[in-house]
Amino acid sequence: MTIYIDADACPVKDETYKVATRYKIPVVLVANSFMKTPFDPLVQLQVVGNGFDAADDWIAETASSGDIVITADILLADRCVKNGVKVLGHKGDEFTEDNIGSAVAHRELMQELRYTGEVKGGPAPMDKRARSQFLGALDRIIQAIKRSQK
Repeated sequence: MTIYIDADACPVKDETYKVATRYKIPVVLVANSFMKTPFDPLVQLQVVGNGFDAADDWIAETASSGDIVITADILLADRCVKNGVKVLGHKGDEFTEDNIGSAVAHRELMQELRYTGEVKGGPAPMDKRARSQFLGALDRIIQAIKRSQK
């Protein structure tokens, strides 16, 4: 099991490191440029090219069943779920085969509403409750994967 983080704008890297350390799970941060990472043999930085969706492409091609991807990118989540990968959003929402279709549709609707000016702004900022939900969901997903691998 490996945790892959779509790292360029991820607000829950520190939380992920803590959980991964407790379970001794490797973490791979995937980014378009260098970023500071903890001095920990379990944490690795994978710098990909600056091409459009380079990080997403690398994650989607590398992550496999039994891995976890952390991202807020719905289209990346869709690609990973279709490959049997567990996907978790920054606010603790797990993307599954049952809900990814509606998440993609909602993303497209919101994009259209922003384009027409009917909706302004983006998602609400992270707060303690969202961080707590993320931690609980990550722990639950890890436990489920561990049970399925026995």
